[in-house]
Amino acid sequence: MTLSHQPGFTAIGAIITREVLPRLRHAQKLPLRLSCIGTAGYKGLDGANEFDRTVIIGQSASVEEAVILASQRVAHGDIGISTDDTLRFRPRVIVIQDGDLGLVLAGEVRAGIIVWQQPVASDAEARRIVTEASRLRGLAFAASGRADHRAARDHRYRASLLEARLVDPYWRETAADLLRLPQAA
Repeated sequence: MTLSHQPGFTAIGAIITREVLPRLRHAQKLPLRLSCIGTAGYKGLDGANEFDRTVIIGQSASVEEAVILASQRVAHGDIGISTDDTLRFRPRVIVIQDGDLGLVLAGEVRAGIIVWQQPVASDAEARRIVTEASRLRGLAFAASGRADHRAARDHRYRASLLEARLVDPYWRETAADLLRLPQAA
């Protein structure tokens, strides 16, 4: 006996592969975690006494919600690390990561807005960025050895901005599509 494939019939294996498994994989990567990399320091002290700090902003169920939440927090200037009024925090980079800590999207904070970084388009481009970021981190290490803390921090920051483009391959298409929307600009 032969099974005939009718146009309206879809095999259960095809349904599972095409619809169920991608949804399960996506659900495992949620919720998304938002954080902010910045510089902290006490009022009245020079830049040599500043230090890098990462602050957790919150969680979100989707990339779109995460972008909105991050933009609102940056626009309102309510990202801080302490209730201490003498401790300042300057946000520099916003990072959205999935449940596996894969990079979903990242952007530079400038004048109260987030300039989201376009994800890499290929693995070759990702390798070039890793090479350049490693070079900058080497310069930061050398500057730290000379006790030039400001230069070291600037090199690490530039490396972080490059690495902001190293979006996990699972999220590259989603991030690129989101950045094509007018409201994301």
